[in-house]
Amino acid sequence: MMDKEHYLISRLNSEHIGDDAAVIGNTLYSMDAFFEDVHFKREWMTLAQIGRKAMLINLSDAIAMNARPQYALVTVSLPPDLSNTDIDALTQSMETTAKTYGCEIIGGDTVGGEKLNLSITIISKSENPLLRTGLKEGDLLAYTGTLGESKRDLDALFRGEKIDEKSRFFEPELRAEFIERSRPFLRVGMDISDGLYCDTNKLLDINKYGFNILKTINDEIGFSGEEYEMLIGFKKEDLEAIESIANTLNLPLTTFAEVAENEERFPCKSHHFS
Repeated sequence: MMDKEHYLISRLNSEHIGDDAAVIGNTLYSMDAFFEDVHFKREWMTLAQIGRKAMLINLSDAIAMNARPQYALVTVSLPPDLSNTDIDALTQSMETTAKTYGCEIIGGDTVGGEKLNLSITIISKSENPLLRTGLKEGDLLAYTGTLGESKRDLDALFRGEKIDEKSRFFEPELRAEFIERSRPFLRVGMDISDGLYCDTNKLLDINKYGFNILKTINDEIGFSGEEYEMLIGFKKEDLEAIESIANTLNLPLTTFAEVAENEERFPCKSHHFS
C-alpha cells in the first residue's frame, strides 16, 4: 500500500518531480521541512544545532545532485516561548552554515505557531546535475561513509539518554567534494535521508530494475534514516576509479548490490507516517 507521502507526490503532475531537486535549465530548486516533534525535539538540541541541521539537510539535496547552492529562502514558525536570544542563535547558525557552502539567505517568511517549524528552499546551479534516472542492468550500487549512527543515537535520545554533540543525528556530513570529483563516473545518485533500504527502493523503482545483493546489510544500517550520505550507481568498470577518489578523501565506500532485471526490494518503513 502506498504511504500518504508517496500518494500525495503521485497526485502532482510535473515532469520536474522525481529527483532531490527540480532541474530547470542549469538551475535547481529544492525544499525540505524540519519540524518540531516530527524531525526533532527541542529538548534534544540547542537552537544553534536546530538551525544548522535544518540548513544542512536542505543543502544536501543540492550537493547530492552535483550542484552549487546559491540562495536560500527560509520560512519559520516561531512559538511564543522563543526569546530574541533564541532567535539570534537560530538565524546565525543558519546563515553561517549556508555561507560555508557559498549560499546566501535572501528572504522567506515568519509566522507565529505552537511549535518551531522550518521550511527552506534552496536555489542552486549545475552544468552537469546528478539525477536518479539512468541505471542500467549490471551497474553497481554503493554508499559513502558509515551508516547506522543516526538511528542508534535517535533511539538513545528517545530513551532519554545523551548523545555526542558531534553525532551524525545532530551534524550530518555532506560529501560535496566526493560528488564533484566522481561525477564523470556516476550514472545516478541521491542522498540517504529515509534510510538505505527505502532510498535504494526509490532508486530502483524510478529506473524499473531490481538488484542482486553483494554485501549483506543489517537492519541497523538499512533502516537508519537522516544519514545524508550518498547512494550512487555506476558502471562496474568505473568502480576502481570511484574507489580511488574515495580513498584519496579517506571516505569509506561500500558496494552492496548489482542492478538486475528482477523485482527485488528491501523492506521499507515510512519515516514520516505510521
